[in-house]
Amino acid sequence: MQRPPVPEEFSLKETSPKIAGAGITGGDKLSCTYDLVEQMNYLYVRVVKAKDLPGKDVTGGCDPYVEVKLGNYKGVTRHFEKKSNPEWNHVFAFSQDRLQASFLEVVVKDKDVVIDDFIGRIQFDLSEVPKRVPPDSPLAPQWYRLEDRRGDKIKRGEIMLAVWKGTQADEAFPDAWHSDAATVGREGVTNIRGKVYLAPKLWYVRVNVIECQDLLPSEKGRIPDVVVRVAIGSQALRTKIFKGLNPMWNEDLVFVTAEPFEEPLVIFVEDRVGSNVEVMGKCVISLPTIPRRFDNKAVLARWHNLEKHIMAEGEKKELKFASKIHLRLCLEGGYHVLDESTHYSSDLRPTSKQLWKSSIGLLELGIISSTGLSPMKARDGMGTTDAYCVAKYGTKWVRTRTIIGSTTPKWNEQYTWEVFDPCTVITIGVFDNGHLHGEGKDSRIGKVRIRLSTLDTDRVYTHSYPLLVLQPSGVKKTGEVQLAVRFSCVSWINMLHKYTQPLLPQMHYAHPLSIIQLDILRHQATQLVSMRLSRAEPPLKKEVVEYMLDVGLHIWSVRKSKANFFRIMNVLSGFIAIGKWFDQICHWKNPFTTVLIHVLFVILILYPELILPTIFLYLFFIGVWRARWKPRHPPHMDIRLSHADAIGSDELDEEFDTFPTTKGSDTVRMRYDRLRSIAGRIQTVVGDLATQGERFQSLLNWRDPRASGLFVIFCLVIAIVLYVTPFQVVVLLGGFYVLRHPRFRHKMPSLPLNFFRRLPARTDCML
Repeated sequence: MQRPPVPEEFSLKETSPKIAGAGITGGDKLSCTYDLVEQMNYLYVRVVKAKDLPGKDVTGGCDPYVEVKLGNYKGVTRHFEKKSNPEWNHVFAFSQDRLQASFLEVVVKDKDVVIDDFIGRIQFDLSEVPKRVPPDSPLAPQWYRLEDRRGDKIKRGEIMLAVWKGTQADEAFPDAWHSDAATVGREGVTNIRGKVYLAPKLWYVRVNVIECQDLLPSEKGRIPDVVVRVAIGSQALRTKIFKGLNPMWNEDLVFVTAEPFEEPLVIFVEDRVGSNVEVMGKCVISLPTIPRRFDNKAVLARWHNLEKHIMAEGEKKELKFASKIHLRLCLEGGYHVLDESTHYSSDLRPTSKQLWKSSIGLLELGIISSTGLSPMKARDGMGTTDAYCVAKYGTKWVRTRTIIGSTTPKWNEQYTWEVFDPCTVITIGVFDNGHLHGEGKDSRIGKVRIRLSTLDTDRVYTHSYPLLVLQPSGVKKTGEVQLAVRFSCVSWINMLHKYTQPLLPQMHYAHPLSIIQLDILRHQATQLVSMRLSRAEPPLKKEVVEYMLDVGLHIWSVRKSKANFFRIMNVLSGFIAIGKWFDQICHWKNPFTTVLIHVLFVILILYPELILPTIFLYLFFIGVWRARWKPRHPPHMDIRLSHADAIGSDELDEEFDTFPTTKGSDTVRMRYDRLRSIAGRIQTVVGDLATQGERFQSLLNWRDPRASGLFVIFCLVIAIVLYVTPFQVVVLLGGFYVLRHPRFRHKMPSLPLNFFRRLPARTDCML
């Protein structure tokens, strides 16, 4: 029985927004960098400063501030105490879609305890306001003499203003006060502005603990059980226990740190006396003093003095003695520090900029709007949402401005990234701002992932993506987000050359880290990124960063295991279909086809040199034939693939259960956690197997048009070469190549393996 088709609400929808990048013309000309979003018109008012304001207080001074009124909207600057020549330099932006007035009024007032005093005003006719289109220079502000309520010029007081009409491409747009956020107080404005964030530069710190000499135990004559504990901030690792006064380990301990280096490297030499720990000495090393290496060359080891703290007469004294520790330290610049899931990597460059290659293209993202967002909070007795978007690619994170109280927000903001590898993924998340009135959490609404290699170059993709969230009650659609995406290529040769390169930098293969190490280091890296971004202004909160980085992706769930199992079954279904077809040939279900197979079989037996070229030529024709049905849209979240639409309540209860579990007795908890841990590893292995099979499928399904094109051309070239080359020569050369001496083997992955690892799988479409 076939399962019913996926409901329309969970599918991807192609849209036709009015954007210049899609060929829509008309209206005011936007800057060329804003051709993937719809044009939004604003009235801008820049209040620069005032001079010679008359005093209104008893003392003859004034506490001035400015009100900018336009219909029902009113923006206010901050006020100054006892200052007749204040400087504000504040920009107001009024959306022209909601304008309900024909005049703009700028009023200067004096702050008072009871009623604010009127100082003067200026009025502008909106029909006379000039338009400005970037890249024109900003409009120069001018001095205006203030008028009284009757429209007469007052004796004293002038204000410097600039008033113009523009779009969101204007330089003043990001930092302006917006009329659609008029309900937010001045203190909360910083929490709703759009910003660009740069994630900290991450480094691996390798600490090779070699040996210690001349350790002094607390008890004379006792042979200590020595352990070296190394700590950076909240990260701590230990060596194995070694018995003796001159222990030797030669162990590698690897940590993650971020620039600027804030925490020192602290090394403790400890003596384990039963359950007690005695510090025999410690050493503090500043991270900037540690040498940096960019390849696999050995780093010189150094001896460091161990300091011991002794309490004497209630005071802490430092006593230096002859104990030393031998260490080999380095900051690894040749690795890429993984801070996100390897399936959804957005950056694969090494840490050191000296090892970076030139960019191969440009990724442009237009975040246009959302529709049908679920109400995330209650305000004035009604459900509402204060939505903003976050996009992450490489080390650059972007955050749109927050649209207050709307389930159909329109952002129309555009961002650009340099692309260094086409086999990377951009992640876009939609969140509800919970920091406008207190310290609430930002609620997740949903996210979208787009793999760049699945996009045709220089084509604008405009689609509405469903936002899907899995909850204890099941999968739920929380709205849709409309995006415009364009991937531009600088050099086709450089981009196609990337498919022959290793996925990760050379150090990952020359001196690989273990899977357990990578998991621990990835967790530490995500914590560092989360901590640094949460200290920005406005902060990018921990819950947002962890959701974007897929923290907790590998925790066990029955649903994910089912999904990975059926992915494998889908891959194997192709081989099963071939087996059924061959069985039909054997049983003469179609006599004409069976006769043709017999003729082909006799020809290949008589001329065995035709076997391989025939296979490659057949693959070439299949690839060309299937090119007509290559996908025309980017991948999106698939609830059917994720097995999110056919999951029981008990399985959801298990998936949303805490880890470790809180159900049952201690014994059940221990067994249950162990089962989940083991099953989580099995789930990952099964998923990786499914990924390899799906990569085989992607050779000819044109999900990555460049990879399929390369493979089809390769098949044609191989077919031609094999036609003109004697079969025996091909077999002989192939055998010698497979059996070649280790001297002629390279440690780096082979070219076909590099190409295969870059092929897309269906992991991008999984929830």
